[in-house]
Parts: sequence; C-alpha cells; structure tokens
Amino acid sequence: MSSHKILVIDDSKVIRMHVKDMLPTGNFDVLEAKDGLEGYNLIRSEQPNLIMLDFLLPKMSGWEVYQEIQKEYHFKSIPLVMMSGRKEEVVEKIPEPFEYFAFIEKPFDQNQLVEAIKEAMTKAKKHTKPYAMAAYSTPESDYDDSSSELQILKAKVTQLETEMAQMKKQMSQLVAFIKKKLM
Repeated sequence: MSSHKILVIDDSKVIRMHVKDMLPTGNFDVLEAKDGLEGYNLIRSEQPNLIMLDFLLPKMSGWEVYQEIQKEYHFKSIPLVMMSGRKEEVVEKIPEPFEYFAFIEKPFDQNQLVEAIKEAMTKAKKHTKPYAMAAYSTPESDYDDSSSELQILKAKVTQLETEMAQMKKQMSQLVAFIKKKLM
C-alpha cells in the first residue's frame, strides 16, 4: 500500500473515475468521496497528499470544505485543486487570483489536470510555517496551538495596519501634488 494519497471529492462518479483515469501512473492511492462531508472526514482521517475538490457538493459544499481546510495549518498546506463547471460561482466566493489553490474548469483534459496539480503543489508551499511558530512549537502542538496562530494573525494585522498607514501617506502626497499642479 502506498503512503501517497490523492483524494478526489466529487458527487459525480463519472468525474471521480475520469480524474482517477487521467492521473499519471505512480506510487499513490486514489481515495474517493461523493460529498463534502465524506470528503472532509477523509481529509481528517487520511491526511492526503493532494485534494481534488468539486466546488458544488451535497451535505457540505466545496466552499465549506475549503473554509474548514483553511482553519488548520496541516490541512491548508495540502495541495488543493478546486474543480467546477461554473467558475463564476467559485469567483463569487473566492476572488481571483486564487492564491492558495489551483482551479480547473470542467470539462478538462489530462494535460490541464497535470498542470493544475503542479500549480497546486507550488501554491501549497505558500503555507510555510512562520519562523516564530516553528521556533516555539513541539511536534504535538504544531497543529493545535491556537495561541501561536493568534500571534501570527496579530502580526499580520500589524503588518496590514503599517501598509495602510503608508498607503494613506502616499495618497495624501498624491492629492497634494495634484492640487499643486491644478493651481
């Protein structure tokens, strides 16, 4: 049995089989889920190496699965390919450009699938563990230390506030420049 797992979450058995048939041959197992809830439970229990997630699913939508994945570091670092035949519905919830996952529009061919997987693997690396969290955590607390996550979020807020202050300053300089030119 392989230690590499690919989870395909789609309510269409045809799509699940199609994806499975198009995947390059390799040393991995393909797990299948027919709805979002089953898929999310498999993510939690199997910790796959790649997730292929349909956006429109019964029981728990792909959007809801995505939101749950984003709450935990060890899940959001799993490469994710979002699939949908209706890109506009995905963009409505998650604006482009998609920062942390690859998107593939149905129907797709094998080349498009392989490219989306490569893109997902690259984007998953954006979820690197911040230095402060890595320096003070143990393997047991890596994924459940909410105080570390809170510290990271506070640091991000501080960074965003600093950037906003800089932008406000630049905007006032621009307005002053424009007023000066108009006079």
